[in-house]
Amino acid sequence: MPAIYGIEPNVIIAYAFGLILVYFICRIFYIPLKIILKLVYNTIIGAVMLFALNFIGSYFDFTIAINLISAITVGLLGIPGLILLIILKVFFNIEAEWPINSGL
Repeated sequence: MPAIYGIEPNVIIAYAFGLILVYFICRIFYIPLKIILKLVYNTIIGAVMLFALNFIGSYFDFTIAINLISAITVGLLGIPGLILLIILKVFFNIEAEWPINSGL
């Protein structure tokens, strides 16, 4: 085959195939990355909500530990997650903590 603008047709096909492959790889990793970033964002929002609760609750001698488990709980569930942690603390005196710190 004759070269087009000095480029062999096989090279053009290889570049096209490479671009299509890169496109599909980016599509495959985009959705999990989007989910992970949303989880991180919600966890940060959950930690901020817990910090605000602890700031207000410190006047009433009521605090909830800010750790990864409680932040993810509030981050995933939102206000119902915060209410869940408050109920667990008030009625059952349970706080979310790492198994390492639980004394088991």
